[in-house]
Amino acid sequence: MTYKEARVYLDDMSKYGSVLGLDTIRGLLCELGNPQNDLKFIHIAGTNGKGSVLAYTSTILSEAGYRIGRYVSPTVVSYLERIQVDGEWISEDKFAELTQQVKDAIARMQAAGEHSPTVFEAETAIAFLFFREMNCDLVVLEAGLGGELDATNIVENTVCAVFASISRDHLGIIGNTLEEIAENKAGIIKPGCAVISAAQKAPTTRILRERAGKNGCGFVQAEPAMAEVVKEDFRGIWFFYKEFGEIRTGMAGKNQLDNAVTSLEVIRVLRRMGYEISGDAVRKGMSRTYWPGRFSVIATEPVFLLDGAHNEDAALRLRESMEAYFPGKRLICIMGVFRDKEYHRIAEIMGPLASIVFTVDLPNAARSLPADRLAEALHPYCADVRCPGSTDPAEGECQTGNKLQIEDEYQKKQAGEIRHAVREAMREAGKDDVILAFGSLSYLHQVKCAYVKEKGNER
Repeated sequence: MTYKEARVYLDDMSKYGSVLGLDTIRGLLCELGNPQNDLKFIHIAGTNGKGSVLAYTSTILSEAGYRIGRYVSPTVVSYLERIQVDGEWISEDKFAELTQQVKDAIARMQAAGEHSPTVFEAETAIAFLFFREMNCDLVVLEAGLGGELDATNIVENTVCAVFASISRDHLGIIGNTLEEIAENKAGIIKPGCAVISAAQKAPTTRILRERAGKNGCGFVQAEPAMAEVVKEDFRGIWFFYKEFGEIRTGMAGKNQLDNAVTSLEVIRVLRRMGYEISGDAVRKGMSRTYWPGRFSVIATEPVFLLDGAHNEDAALRLRESMEAYFPGKRLICIMGVFRDKEYHRIAEIMGPLASIVFTVDLPNAARSLPADRLAEALHPYCADVRCPGSTDPAEGECQTGNKLQIEDEYQKKQAGEIRHAVREAMREAGKDDVILAFGSLSYLHQVKCAYVKEKGNER
């Protein structure tokens, strides 16, 4: 099997959708020799910030000399980004080899009349096989959807169950209230593990404490109020926290202090367990952490930012960051969101800050909120909302045809919209203005690529 064949195989599995529950992944991993049982995990759940907490924690541990696996979703730069060891992506050849193993296991399951795994379950199995082969000391594992019935929750050897900020998202899927969502995410807590949480709203903290107590787990909560911030701007945060001395984050944003101190609490717990993590490893790991699409700066004149704020809580933190770092600056936005997000609320929060908003479609046609509908939601809050569409002849218009042709034409049209929006935003912006692309992680790499192309055309 080649890498391309592996991707086609997994794409075909998408027809099974997303199914919550552990029975199928349990059967698949059993067919594969239960690779997860040979690994130890730092399991991270949450609504906003879990990717950043994962990035800080795994980078610090790699700096300390441990071999660290990372399993993340969604990805921004590359499909292979979801499976990493010490920051290095899995290779195409190795991914293809392990996909073949998973495909063979699924064939045996189907022959026995068992349910077919979903694509996320297959990807999770591939990741566990790779991490076992690489002899990882720890795997920092990001929960996909929720916690209790997410495929990643099949793991038993959880060293730390970590909770980034929990808020309302995926309503009707993992819960209809904050309390129901917190209960679902608390499902990653395993008997005897350490539980570490970001600062949470009171009902969430109560739920996590109670679940930790029932499982005989110690509970630690990060204390961002104890962090002494020395300096903060769009390039990063310099601060003191407890015994660590002065720390500098490699990422900015008003939410990053919370994420950073949550990660530092994980490190404090691991030290008490006997893991050797020097202060130098902590400082280097924090400063070297980079996580694409989280208040990422891709240019400075004018400042051009990418941020995956895709729900109300993330939008509130993004607005707080923009107001703190760029007071009085003219803001030009590019925005694309999924239709199942609280896009009216995001528009209400961010729209008033913007002089101009360009709305775009996202790569996933099935989930993307059409750019014109997003523009309608923004109009009450911003006087200048533009839904540009593609003006590049090479991108063309979406045509009728078979499914693959339609999908291909959609992708070309959507890429043209992104390129056009980036071009127009750059034309509108003076060197003292700010450009911000936000709303979903899924298109931010396209924005960055479009920016690079446009800068190349200026030369």
